Amino acid sequence: MLSEVLLVSAPGKVILHGEHAVVHGKMALAVALNLKTFLRLQPHSSGKVDLNLPNIGVKQAWDVASLQLLDMSFLEKGDLSTLTPEQMEKLKELAGTSNDCADPKYLAVLAFLYLYLSICRKQRAMPSLDIVVWSELPPGAGLGSSAAYNVCLAAALLTVCEEIANPLKDGEPVSRWTAEDLELINKWAFQGEKVIHGNPSGVDNAVSTWGGALRYQQGKISPLKSPPALKILLTNTKVPRSTKTLMARVQNRMLKFPEIMASLLTSIDAISVECERVLGEMAAAAPAPEHYLVLEELIDMNQHHLNALGVGHASLDQLCQVAMAHGLHSKLTGAGGGGCGITLLRPDLEGSEVEATKQALTSYGFDCWETCIGAPGVSIHSAASLDVAVRQALDGL
Repeated sequence: MLSEVLLVSAPGKVILHGEHAVVHGKMALAVALNLKTFLRLQPHSSGKVDLNLPNIGVKQAWDVASLQLLDMSFLEKGDLSTLTPEQMEKLKELAGTSNDCADPKYLAVLAFLYLYLSICRKQRAMPSLDIVVWSELPPGAGLGSSAAYNVCLAAALLTVCEEIANPLKDGEPVSRWTAEDLELINKWAFQGEKVIHGNPSGVDNAVSTWGGALRYQQGKISPLKSPPALKILLTNTKVPRSTKTLMARVQNRMLKFPEIMASLLTSIDAISVECERVLGEMAAAAPAPEHYLVLEELIDMNQHHLNALGVGHASLDQLCQVAMAHGLHSKLTGAGGGGCGITLLRPDLEGSEVEATKQALTSYGFDCWETCIGAPGVSIHSAASLDVAVRQALDGL
């Protein structure tokens, strides 16, 4: 059992192209977002395991000796590909309620308990730990915040229990685990995602684990080779939406206009394929201005297609218009119907132009971040390498 403090980060994600089409067997491109979730794990000897999630107001503690006495045979039932109803009921009892509850606070606690008990129960004595998780990602915005949370938990718990080696050497600011260890982190993070979402695709946790960009189609996930890091504005319209309702809207149009919708989905697929080709070119040689022009055209075409599918919203139209007035190109990302949009920032843009666009977008009540996509996946840090603001958030200041 390791005794040192572990500092772990994992990125969020955005869908670059292929949202909604992916549900109908087409390809999607998902990319790691350089807005991250951070975790601090501190072993101690208090006999308790403490979980603190300041973003959502969770502060809970369990007595390790009581957990150690639990009959944990329920965790061995089924396999790592399924979570049985019995396992979920037992976790709910531990969390203090057996009600069927979709509250994010409650689901985050359930996922933690599942991962802590499953990973740490093999230890002779289950560890006393103080765990704080703080995120730059807004929850419920389709940016993979729950996956980043589960990836951080899986990486930290596997490392503290020495199931995987701590890759950070003395004097290094940041390090990443081996490919084999990342596979194990991803497998456990996917289990945490199942606790929260029931039947997730596995894309969000894969992007958060591996970073970069991934291609997803019909359940098959494959990484893009050395994708370029692209600067973007990420804008949250703060308009709430239901993914389920939006998916149903697309399905209804499929039934009403089958030939038109089939053509739209085929075109969206072609946009994703072309984007993958351009990103491959940019990885193989120095990115050129022509590459960015093609990426901008693909963004515009996809946004029009998504509107035609029925998943647009007045707030997203406003976002696109404001960006276009500043010579920039935007599309929704994720479910649509509000939520978030991305705006591509060419490398030749002046800082003042980006700032003016951000100010214009925030004047409509939107939240706006200047960030990049294609970020590294789950990483382990030295304290000195983290921004002061992140360290203060993890310290509760």
